[in-house]
Amino acid sequence: MSFGFRRQKETAGPQSRVQPASIIAVASGKGGVGKTFLSTALAGALAKAGRRTLLVDGDLGLANVDVHLGIAPETDLAAVIAGWVELEHAVTPVSGGVAEGGFDVLPGRSGSGAMAALPQEEVARLAAGLTALALQYDHVLVDLAAGLETNVMRLARSADRTLVVVTDDPASMTDAYAFIKVMKGYAPSVQPIIVINQADNRQRGRQTYEAIAKACQTFLGFRPPLAGIVTRDPNVREALRNQIPIMERWSTTRAAVDAAQIAESLIRGWELPTSDEDRPRA
Repeated sequence: MSFGFRRQKETAGPQSRVQPASIIAVASGKGGVGKTFLSTALAGALAKAGRRTLLVDGDLGLANVDVHLGIAPETDLAAVIAGWVELEHAVTPVSGGVAEGGFDVLPGRSGSGAMAALPQEEVARLAAGLTALALQYDHVLVDLAAGLETNVMRLARSADRTLVVVTDDPASMTDAYAFIKVMKGYAPSVQPIIVINQADNRQRGRQTYEAIAKACQTFLGFRPPLAGIVTRDPNVREALRNQIPIMERWSTTRAAVDAAQIAESLIRGWELPTSDEDRPRA
């Protein structure tokens, strides 16, 4: 297979930058916490802020970013792995792509688990290819598979920082702590940052964060910062049901505003407050 890169002509696609974008993985200890929704919402919020953004479907077993966004990509990561296309040519525009105020997606293969057991060397090539592709963007988000599988950790290790998505479900909290513990051993240079999702309100979200932060401080010797709290919002279900990016139709709803505030932290370079109350309100 080939992960080679040919410089794009001056027609379509983002132009190269001098410095590569920061690569931010979006992870969770367990499934069902809204990780992929958050990834697509952040990509949309960054695009609305004028940032050139690439969202990578890094769930090698159960890719579904394309389903969330209602797109039908002509090619995907599976074709790249097979050597049929170059990585940059598998990019699919959303809402016009970066050239028209949208964002780009590097989709996986929906409905196929063929890439779940990808050999270590091919995951390493994929990670290296993403680093090269980051030269063309301001932000690269990688939506990882849930859990602690080896390939999840390999992709997480290639990131600069990892957003760990947590809900107040006890299993989510326990598995999030386990993910942070394993990642700190596997990739100590990658900073874990907490996002509380589906919170009933900001106070409950803050309590969930404090429980995770306290466990990390007590047993791991550090307190991961809080990126933000995304409150429960019925419009999320509507966006998913209609396969429309939430920032495209429901950008003023609670969850969208909360996601936009997290995106502001990405733009500021992750100068994150440890208290959600310190975050500027929209």
